[in-house]
Amino acid sequence: MRFDLRVDGGTVVDGTGAPGVRADVGVRDGHVVAIGVFEGAAAATVDATGLVVCPGFVDIHTHYDAQVVWDPTLSCSPWHGVTTVMIGSCGFGVAPTRPEQRDTVMRTLEKVEGMSYDALRAGLGDVWPFETFPEYLDALEAGGTLVNVAAYVGHTPLRLYVMGPDATERAATDDEVHRMQQLVADAVAAGAVGFSTSHAATHHGAGGRPVPSRLAPFEEVDALVGTAAAHGARLVQAAMGRTLFNDEFEVLADRHDVTITWTALLASMTGPGSHRRYLDTAREQQAAGRRIVPQVACRPIMFDFNFAEPYPFEMLPSFSVVMTADRPAKEALYRDPDFREEFRVGTAADSRNVNAAWWERTVVSRHAPDPSVEERSVADLARERGVHPVDLTLDLALEDGLASRFRYAFLNHQADEVRELITDPATVVTLSDAGAHADQLCDACWSTHLLGHWVREEGAMSLERAVHALTLRPAELAGLTDRGLLAVGRPADLVVFDPRTVGTSGPRRVADLPGGAERLVTDPIGVHAVVVNGVVVRDATGDRLRPGDPLPGELLRHGRGARR
Repeated sequence: MRFDLRVDGGTVVDGTGAPGVRADVGVRDGHVVAIGVFEGAAAATVDATGLVVCPGFVDIHTHYDAQVVWDPTLSCSPWHGVTTVMIGSCGFGVAPTRPEQRDTVMRTLEKVEGMSYDALRAGLGDVWPFETFPEYLDALEAGGTLVNVAAYVGHTPLRLYVMGPDATERAATDDEVHRMQQLVADAVAAGAVGFSTSHAATHHGAGGRPVPSRLAPFEEVDALVGTAAAHGARLVQAAMGRTLFNDEFEVLADRHDVTITWTALLASMTGPGSHRRYLDTAREQQAAGRRIVPQVACRPIMFDFNFAEPYPFEMLPSFSVVMTADRPAKEALYRDPDFREEFRVGTAADSRNVNAAWWERTVVSRHAPDPSVEERSVADLARERGVHPVDLTLDLALEDGLASRFRYAFLNHQADEVRELITDPATVVTLSDAGAHADQLCDACWSTHLLGHWVREEGAMSLERAVHALTLRPAELAGLTDRGLLAVGRPADLVVFDPRTVGTSGPRRVADLPGGAERLVTDPIGVHAVVVNGVVVRDATGDRLRPGDPLPGELLRHGRGARR
């Protein structure tokens, strides 16, 4: 037998959670055709001696909807072994969008997902190659992608498309809901794997207003979920909120036989140990036969932000006016003693919100006027200078025209609680948010962090269980029927890594977005090869494909690739 690719000498961990076995892997025509000991030459060989060979990682929570249009490599997810991504999370996306609504959509993504408006404009261009959701999928398929892509149809662009400016003002009429239902049916027929929405209180869009999906009453959500399910897409992803949480999820699950995966169950979300009651509820729901699965993160939610866009604080009442203020007005507010006092009181150590004593877990990450304060704790600097941390931070921000940056462990920073979340069988480990908040965080490395930190360093789970959590578990949950498993006949999406060294670097800032906008990226450690549909796209030296080379990724319409 002759192969296109052989991966020889490795320990195969197949994604099921079964113990790894020493075996070679043979690939032909984009599929795995042999596992074990066999003869046959190959056009290319990867030496995996002493390394692990496993399925490509599956990331079911990304926001690459816009980036994929100008960056079909979807960097930097493939660097960390991700071979399949799902886009359209939390009800956001860029389709369907009428030409006159493009600015609103970009402003919404700028605000809610921390994307650079200038980068969006430069990257998407003046003429978008799509308007409807089916046209968007066609454009992605025609342009090609480095990795496999599956897509939700998002609630926010649906509302904007049907309701225009009223989408952020009111509930939809019966006729408008019917029109949205038709768009959902069209999207599912074209290949959308599910429907996504958000009622999260933190989700503000253009002009600081709630994103359109937050204005939708439950009856509207129910109608759209029902339509998606009736046409064969039984996956719902939701950013939960007070008006869309467990009670509503149970109604949707029972009424429409759908899988609901919700964002996000994080450590100390509403106080120390608060995650346990949500875990208990998830276990009870699943024991009753309901497929309601919370998404959890294996990394602290770290924001590297500035006070021009103070995303971590936007849920505070004192910041409601900040969200709609221009730069001069923001600076005036930050100088205002009354605003400062409200900020101090609202985030005091005994305040009942996630920002309580935020300065204790914040460092100055960039301050051009005085680089000596960089990487210093805000709390320590404030004590040295005899000022309140709020005053210190705002003074530093104002000193540099709000350009100074601060790195803040916002959520999920209690290691013992994170361990409980990621090892509980009721959850799914995901939440990279890749493509969003690009200049504030980079969790596209969640996969290599899980393997390096939680498996090797902390021993929180076995290597085989971690690989399962990164591959077959999310693929099965999302209905991606031909991904996440290393087996004969399956598409050859593979990762080869060294379990002794695998991990991730810290974030570094680059200016490679359209128009020169900045983002944070992280570099993989110990990843020796990444294979997508039989093509080695990356090795230990970096990317293997050159500009103009064919891209091997597939659009996973209905959760499955077209190649057989």
